[in-house]
Amino acid sequence: MTAVTEAEVLAALKDIPEPETGRKLVQSQQVEGVKFDGAKVSLTLKLTSHSAPLYTKIKADVVECLKNRFPQLAEVEVQIAEHHRPPMKLGQIGLTAKSVVAVGSGKGGVGKSTIAAGLAFGMKNLGCKVGLMDADVYGPSVPHLLGLSGQPQLVDNRIIPIDADGMKVMSMGFLVPPEKAVIWRGPMLHQYLTQFLRDTAWGELDYLFIDMPPGTGDVSLTLSQLLPVTGAVVVCTPQDVALIDAVKAIAMFRTVKIPVLGMVENMSYFLCPDNNKRYNIFGHGGAQAKAAEMDVPFLGEVPINIQIREFGDQGQAGSMLSEESCKEYFQALCLQLARNISQRAQQSPGLPSLSVL
Repeated sequence: MTAVTEAEVLAALKDIPEPETGRKLVQSQQVEGVKFDGAKVSLTLKLTSHSAPLYTKIKADVVECLKNRFPQLAEVEVQIAEHHRPPMKLGQIGLTAKSVVAVGSGKGGVGKSTIAAGLAFGMKNLGCKVGLMDADVYGPSVPHLLGLSGQPQLVDNRIIPIDADGMKVMSMGFLVPPEKAVIWRGPMLHQYLTQFLRDTAWGELDYLFIDMPPGTGDVSLTLSQLLPVTGAVVVCTPQDVALIDAVKAIAMFRTVKIPVLGMVENMSYFLCPDNNKRYNIFGHGGAQAKAAEMDVPFLGEVPINIQIREFGDQGQAGSMLSEESCKEYFQALCLQLARNISQRAQQSPGLPSLSVL
């Protein structure tokens, strides 16, 4: 049997990209500890927590690559170790988040906030550092969905976000009584968004999800001016009347130069628990067809699910990611979103950050 060398292993892996930056793993010196034990090779991949949703995939890619390149190897063992790469400050407000994802819709009532909460909790459960900001000033529903209350504290002129099982959350709902209406014009909205993004002690985040207000308005324009947004997720239901507004939401994000990372078809169908029969109450597949028509990725579908509704009403939205009847839908959305963000990084690999002396 021909012996395999460390140099040959690294050469075989030279084209495998690192999910977060799009740069090559070997070039970034994130492949370490190559060891041989007879016909077995073991190595360590150093990956950031931002890439946590893709750990399994990239590990499988490395194993497949080496087994194909060196058929004489009987076993390939790959370990994952965390590679700490702090986020760069974004825009003039200095937000330290690697990916900022806006979750929007063309109209209300399509479950946008539930999807935003599901994505945020899903990424957190996969090992990412996540924040959730409720930018729906007029109808903030995130505090109710997450069962959170109380006013954030101010420490050293920084707003301390409310903690939701390890996830940082900010919402106007923490500052205004539920029975009181917020009546603001554009300049006040701009000030609120700026303060929540700039003055909140978010810390170092892999993902900040922003639950946008429904429709097309000032918030999207303000957001695009404040910082570089990684992209947007558009939520809609399958019927034509909802798709009409979803198209407008996509057009709005494109107008303000925010890439659309994907569409989600919520309330896609109802699976009756009594007879396991499927009912397409609002139709089915409309969002996927419209996504293909508009050259937008399709992230996946979430059915009408009684458990999802109950968790939201009870302020336990985080439980959607542990309940067997609904967690698979949100996990699928998170994995596809992570893949789409990684693919965009590979199309435009970032430059290595240099220390300032």
